[in-house]
Amino acid sequence: MIKVPFGPQHPALKEPENFTFEIDGDIVVAVKPRIGYNHRGIEKAFEQRTYIQNLYLAERICGICSDAHTTCYTQAVESLLGVEAPPRARYIRVIVAELERIHSHSLWLGIAAHEIGFDTLFFYYWRDREVVMDLLESISGNRVHYAMNTIGGVRRDISPEKVSMIKKGLDFLEERMKRYIEMMKTDQTVLKRTEGVGVLKRRDAIDLCAVGPTLRASGVKNDVRADDPYAAYDEIPFNVVTHDGGDVLSRILVRCEEILESIEITRYALDHMPEGMTRVRVPMAVPPGETVSRVEAPRGELIHYAKSNGTARPERYKVRSPTLGNIPALCKMLIGCHVADIPIILAGIDPCFACMDRMTFIDLRNGDEWVWTMQELRRRYRND
Repeated sequence: MIKVPFGPQHPALKEPENFTFEIDGDIVVAVKPRIGYNHRGIEKAFEQRTYIQNLYLAERICGICSDAHTTCYTQAVESLLGVEAPPRARYIRVIVAELERIHSHSLWLGIAAHEIGFDTLFFYYWRDREVVMDLLESISGNRVHYAMNTIGGVRRDISPEKVSMIKKGLDFLEERMKRYIEMMKTDQTVLKRTEGVGVLKRRDAIDLCAVGPTLRASGVKNDVRADDPYAAYDEIPFNVVTHDGGDVLSRILVRCEEILESIEITRYALDHMPEGMTRVRVPMAVPPGETVSRVEAPRGELIHYAKSNGTARPERYKVRSPTLGNIPALCKMLIGCHVADIPIILAGIDPCFACMDRMTFIDLRNGDEWVWTMQELRRRYRND
């Protein structure tokens, strides 16, 4: 039995993180995660800025899920204020969220292909990903950080000319994705590296609180958009995609089919988007209170907690990202796998360590536990 460190710097990891594997031959028998290498102190930074300034901070928690985080953030602040975004704004939020989901899943599918050595497929996926990025740029002016959401609605409208452009792009993406799904089910390069690999049983997925496509690939029909609708999802018909395999192949197919479902959701939202204003005015100061906001980010359930104190800045803000929720399930599915399968199993949850990482400093002199910014840490021990 030997211990093998994996990370924090490793070719299979796009962000720094560390996993220590216990290996018997080439079989993983135990895994210990060590998070905290990408901590940025964002939660503490929320408390030092106004609610409007925090919009741009929330968007930078994660680049690929930037709209999901601002949707969750604006919903939290709107709940504290007791206001609701106009109907047209709620439909626009759905459109941007689903285009972002298409973008995120397309990016992940390319990375998954790369992890199994299928770089030709990687280039195909990322070539088609440019189409949805162009659509998001046409709506917001940006390809990654869209800055669409604001407290009380959205910052930009979608014109009839852009509607026709978006529909044309969706038609292309739908045709391509249907071909990819057929290929995924038959190509031996994909099947031999993903079928039966990294299995997470339904019971384990529930017990370990997995979220998003990782949970749905184990046959659990769970989706915040359907279970606790937000924006305009309670007015839009759609299916929650699941697969029963619980392996990496099932996670691939869930994301592929979710892209098709996102295309249908976007089409419906474009066709049924009501007329009217896109935002309402809100006060700068937020009354005292606390709230929890949830959205279904591309990686799964995203939770924002906010506590206000009557000023223009939050007293406390907390973010639980989907990746953090999936780490226990990831450790379970890694046990029993071959060393060569570690990269694709790890990639199978679509990890985003930047928005997951937390860091806790413990004062060994009295056992007190604090979550500090690095500036506070330096100031404290410089004074000591």
